[in-house]
Amino acid sequence: MLILMQYATPTADLLKAQQDDDPDDVIFTNNYGVRSIELNRPKKLNSLNGSMARKIIPRLQEWAKSELAGVVVIKGSGRAFCAGGDVAALANWNKEGPEGQQRSSDYFGLEYKLDHLIATYTKPYVAFMDGITMGGGVGLSIHAPFRIATENTLFAMPETTIGFFPDVGASFFLPRMEGALGTYLALTSEQLKGIDAFYHGVATHYIHSSTLQQLESRLAELQFPDYMTLDERFKIINATIEEFSTGLPAERPHITGELRKTIDSVFHSDQPDINSILASLEQVSQNGPADLQTWAKKTIDTIRTRSPISVAVTLQQMRIGRQWSIAQTFQREYDIAAQFMSHPDFVEGVTARLIERRKERPNWQPNTLEDVKKVDVDAFFAGAANGTKLPLISEVDYKEYPHAWIGLPKESEIMREASGKKAEDVVASLMEKYEGKQGVREKVAEVLDRFKS
Repeated sequence: MLILMQYATPTADLLKAQQDDDPDDVIFTNNYGVRSIELNRPKKLNSLNGSMARKIIPRLQEWAKSELAGVVVIKGSGRAFCAGGDVAALANWNKEGPEGQQRSSDYFGLEYKLDHLIATYTKPYVAFMDGITMGGGVGLSIHAPFRIATENTLFAMPETTIGFFPDVGASFFLPRMEGALGTYLALTSEQLKGIDAFYHGVATHYIHSSTLQQLESRLAELQFPDYMTLDERFKIINATIEEFSTGLPAERPHITGELRKTIDSVFHSDQPDINSILASLEQVSQNGPADLQTWAKKTIDTIRTRSPISVAVTLQQMRIGRQWSIAQTFQREYDIAAQFMSHPDFVEGVTARLIERRKERPNWQPNTLEDVKKVDVDAFFAGAANGTKLPLISEVDYKEYPHAWIGLPKESEIMREASGKKAEDVVASLMEKYEGKQGVREKVAEVLDRFKS
C-alpha cells in the first residue's frame, strides 16, 4: 500500500500566529539569568499544539542571542509536564481528507523543528520532567542536556496504542538506551516512573519536586563569563543540580535482574522481525520462572493489541534509527508521520483510545501482525518522491549526544572499569570520576550484580 507523501510547509508560514491561538497557553518569565517556559494547559495535561510551538520557537531563538539569558528552564503547570501532542485535533483534521492531513503533517513539521532546535541549542537547557511526560512532552525534554525526574515523573512513548509510531526524535534516543530497553519501551508503551527514568538514562538527575522552585532560583543566580565554553557552563549547572539531591527512593530500578536480562535477550537487535520477538516471548511464557512467564504472556497480549502496522514500522525504526544523525532523525520521522496521517489506523486509534475511550481492541487495518506486508512497512521509510527533506531551523548536527556524560555512567563504561577490579574499587573510581554524583554507587552495584549472575 503506497501512500502519497505530503510536503513540508515553509518554516516562516508555520510560525505565523493563527486566529485561534491561545495567548496564555505558554507563560514566559525572566528571573535574572534564567529564562523559563511554562506550558500552561493544565486541563489538557499541557498537551502540545501548534499555538504553543509557534510561541516557543521564536523565544528560544531570541534567548540564544541574548547575553543576559544564562539558562533556559522548561516546565509544566499542574500534574503534567506535557502528556503529548494534541492528537485529537490532528485526528479530526485527518477526517477532512488531503487538506486536513496536510495540516496535521504541518503540525509535525513544526514540532520536529522545535525538538531539533532544543537538541542543538546553544544555551544550557533544563527540563523539569515533573509529572506526566509522554509523546510530545518527551520531545521537549529528552534531547536536553539536563533532564530532571521527580517522584511524580511518568515517562512513556505510547504511540503504538493509537496507530502511530514513537516520534519526536525517538529514532535517536530509544535505540541508544542500554541493552534492548528502547525497543521494549517503543513496542509496548511501558511506563517508567521517576526513579526508573533516572536509572535508565531518560533523566540525568533525580530530585524531589518540592525543591524545583528553589533549584530554579539557584540557577538564576549563576553567572557565566563570556569566555566560558558551553561545556564548562554545563559542569557548573550539573554541580548546582546535585546540590538539591537528597537521596533516592530505591536502590534498583524495577526493570532489573532476570527481567532486564530477558528483555535484552528477547528484544535484541539480532531478532530479525516481530514474529521472532513473539516466538521468544512464547518460550519465556512456557519455560521461564513463574514471574517471567506472567510478564511474557502480558507482553504478548500487549503487543497484539497495538496497531499491527505501527508495531512493524516501529520495530524497523528501532533497527535503522541508530544510524541516523539528529537532523536525519527529524527529517525521516517527518516523512513517516506524514504517511501515518494518511493511514486509517491513526484516526481509528485516537478515536477509540482517546476520544471515545472504547475498551475493545480498535479495528486496525491490517488487523493482525501476520497480515502486515513488508512492502507496506517499507513505504513508510521511502521518503518524499522528489527527495525533499523537512527544512530545520538549526544547522547543527551530530551522531551522538554531545552531553552524554552528564547522566549516570553507561553499562559499557562500568564493565570496562570493572575489568580485573574488585567491586568496591569500581565504585570508588567512578564515584571520583563523576564527582560523587547521586545514583552512581547504586547503578554500578546493579550492573555488576546483573552481569555476574
